[in-house]
Amino acid sequence: MRSLMQRAVLLSNLLAGALMMHPSSAMAAEGWPSQSVHLIVPASAGSSLDVVARVLGERLALRWKQPVVVEAKPGAGGMLGMNAVAKAPADGYTLGIGFNGPVAIAPHLYRKMAYDPAKDLRPVVLTTSQPNVLAVAASHPAKTARELVDWARQQDGGLLYASVGNGSSSHLTMELFKIVAGFAGTHVPYKGSPEAAVSVVTGETHAMFTVQPALLAFLEAGKLKLLGATSSERTGDLSEVPTLAEQGYPAVQSMAWNGLLAPTGTPESVIERINADVNALLIEPSVRETLHRQGLLPGGGTPSEFAAMVEQESRKWGPVISEAKIRLD
Repeated sequence: MRSLMQRAVLLSNLLAGALMMHPSSAMAAEGWPSQSVHLIVPASAGSSLDVVARVLGERLALRWKQPVVVEAKPGAGGMLGMNAVAKAPADGYTLGIGFNGPVAIAPHLYRKMAYDPAKDLRPVVLTTSQPNVLAVAASHPAKTARELVDWARQQDGGLLYASVGNGSSSHLTMELFKIVAGFAGTHVPYKGSPEAAVSVVTGETHAMFTVQPALLAFLEAGKLKLLGATSSERTGDLSEVPTLAEQGYPAVQSMAWNGLLAPTGTPESVIERINADVNALLIEPSVRETLHRQGLLPGGGTPSEFAAMVEQESRKWGPVISEAKIRLD
């Protein structure tokens, strides 16, 4: 991921570019939006994804002078909501806020899907990201990621690790760590972060990867400790947590990201308009502060950069899923 300074420079350039949009493209976007815009969230109300959608939706409605209707459509690991986006009319009035699972990872986990992310969804803009963190019980003897690896190698059966569900970023990050660091482990999936975290606290499992906000209550109570983060550099609230790269595992990078997507075929001028407006919002201090409170790093960038990132993520996780022999159908 870019440094904060690089990202700020990029966003400034994007805004300048938006003002110089080709006249024909600008004219095509001029009549949009003439009605409310539907924003589908493939996760439960109150989730971090829902928070991002509502923060941006409220402000986009002011810019567009049209309502932005946020609808939570959870189910099937996010695929239910993204299928609704993929099958919607390509007119710019239905958008979705997708994330790793249903956009880049699902095609490697399922033989058949109701939609093809690469063909049916048009990346618009990266909205936020956050690293996964490696958590163990506060009483665990390991103080670093490398010490945990050494400890796991000494255990019969290796590391017993929790995740927030089969095929999740939580699950796949540990599979990547196992491959890179060279230790054995057994996966124990749970229904979500609270259940998985409790299993680590109680010793039912030894460790887990997930995003830091999901663990806050346990960290503040002194029941868990963090051994590392999967970002390329230390960020925000995790400035005291060393990255896995710092500890000798530079290949273990795993960001939980999300971004706006539209049905393929949505007019390019509308894509450019949405992209420019979201980029403008993501550099507003009030928006950045709200997102930072959720442990989220503001995104931004061009549609092509977001598309390239999605493709890169798909290429990255495909081999990990194949080596771990993970199938969900």
